[in-house]
Amino acid sequence: MNIGILSRNPELYSTKRLVEACELRNHTIQIIDHSKCDLVMEKKQPQVLYHGEYLNDFDAIIPRIGASVTFFGSAVIRQFEMMKTFSVTDSQALLRSRDKLRSLQLLAREGLGMPKTVFTNYSKHTDEIIDSVGGAPLVIKFLEGTQGIGVVLAENKKAAESVLAAFNGLKARVIVQEFIKECKGTDIRAFVVDGEVVGAMRRKAQPGEFRSNLHLGATAEIVTLTRSQKSAALKAAKAMGLHVAGVDMLPSSKGPLILEVNSSPGLQGIETSTGVDIAGKIIEFIERNARKRRKKISA
Repeated sequence: MNIGILSRNPELYSTKRLVEACELRNHTIQIIDHSKCDLVMEKKQPQVLYHGEYLNDFDAIIPRIGASVTFFGSAVIRQFEMMKTFSVTDSQALLRSRDKLRSLQLLAREGLGMPKTVFTNYSKHTDEIIDSVGGAPLVIKFLEGTQGIGVVLAENKKAAESVLAAFNGLKARVIVQEFIKECKGTDIRAFVVDGEVVGAMRRKAQPGEFRSNLHLGATAEIVTLTRSQKSAALKAAKAMGLHVAGVDMLPSSKGPLILEVNSSPGLQGIETSTGVDIAGKIIEFIERNARKRRKKISA
């Protein structure tokens, strides 16, 4: 098969591993910088133009879209979808998962546990907001933040009021979340491929840090999920419409609490921690589904 990886950096671990997995299975692979694609729209003839050539012979694409280019990246995916190319991540699923507020609303609708969360349109009633999530300490997050950036732990009520007032003054959209004390800087990432949890790791924050992102120096180790954690991860990925997802959750006394569903989860931490060939699992998923798509179109 001819497979395209939508990636702006061919040197990233995840991109290189996907290339290796494709080559191991004798597929043709091309890395495409989606930010440099031009979308040509014509009646019944959508095209993607890249460095002067039309990309019209791909069986499948693997989107690796960064948060900063979500809007254009989703448009590129949508163009390939219009060209009947199979995509590991649907354009609408990408947009759904990147909208932090919408994704939390969808998870809540599906009955999934999560830290109690409040979104407000620059409300001045900070006392009510703080009380509604159980008081301080609490977590304040930028709606557009990624990889732990724009996440603040307010240790007490005065600090929470000050941070909220500052963000309101900057017209920065934030959510306020309950702080789950018993987690102690630990969370779990479950990696889902095609309705199956193919690997899971426990991430532990550095001493003095509450954010467990690997980019911030957290450590990771393999973990065996409980039945409720596995069920929550699968249900969360399905709620987002994602075939490949990294589901972040907190183990709590109330059961698993979903933090986020990542549509472009990194492979380095999960593969290193678990020893599982996650990249290979993704390519196997493409093989099963792209062939089905081809048969359906030819029929």
